[in-house]
Amino acid sequence: MQLQVQQTRIIRRLKIREALFHKTLSLSAIILIILLFCMFLTLLVSSLPSIKALGLKFIYGNTWDPVSGEFGALSFLVGTLLTSLLALLISTPFSLTIGLFLGEYYPKGWFSALLKNAVELLAGIPSVIYGFWGIYFIVPIVRSLEMKLGAPPIGVGIFTASLVLSIMIIPFSASLIRLVISMVPVTLKEAAYSLGATRFEVIRYIIIPYIRSGLSAGILLALGRALGETMAVTMLIGNTQALPHSLFATGDTMASVIANQFTEATGKVYFSALIEIGLFLFVVTTIINIIGRNIIKRFES
Repeated sequence: MQLQVQQTRIIRRLKIREALFHKTLSLSAIILIILLFCMFLTLLVSSLPSIKALGLKFIYGNTWDPVSGEFGALSFLVGTLLTSLLALLISTPFSLTIGLFLGEYYPKGWFSALLKNAVELLAGIPSVIYGFWGIYFIVPIVRSLEMKLGAPPIGVGIFTASLVLSIMIIPFSASLIRLVISMVPVTLKEAAYSLGATRFEVIRYIIIPYIRSGLSAGILLALGRALGETMAVTMLIGNTQALPHSLFATGDTMASVIANQFTEATGKVYFSALIEIGLFLFVVTTIINIIGRNIIKRFES
């Protein structure tokens, strides 16, 4: 009888602890949602003066002149898309190669662990370090390439920023690709090998089609990371408020223009226009991350 009473008390305590733990997790999730909503609301309210004064002209306008009160964010939008998409184009083959190497060829062992740590280390390096490295290493290489191609030997610009940005986003997509490759059922690969398929044929006809959704999610998440990068891009893109006419031209992104001009913003509309750029960037990156997460969930199900 006494033993049953003790067991009942223990079960009751465990249920109370589990209920408290569940409520704590739920409260944390609610607080996180509230924080995101407050961030969006703050950006939206602070952007209202710019939205009322400029309207849709802010999106398609190309002139950014705080002195005359003209604000058009088209050049920043184009610069952001050019650097992000070019970086994605450069990084995707390397990310897929690293993911296949770690997920299929060497999933275990000291060399695999070493390479995984190296990839994760790339994600942990501060972006300002990438910027300094780009200035002293990538810029001279790009400048010599521009001289050979007959372009102005500036060194900094869209192409330079995209090169460094592609290195920065490789860990995000490579890690996700490695994860989805490890989720490919072993029975599918063994069945293909039993039919006489080579390693290359298994990768081409079994693994790649199976991880297509996960690969798309990894690319989208890497794109979301590239869109919001600030310091490295600011140091390497040239910071010119004009539409870039070539990949070697200087330009500006939405994140870099905010970093460069926010502390110098004078006037209500000028200040609000910079915040509206941040609002637009927040919405774009949020949508891309939501799409990527949904693709991952669909792949896991």
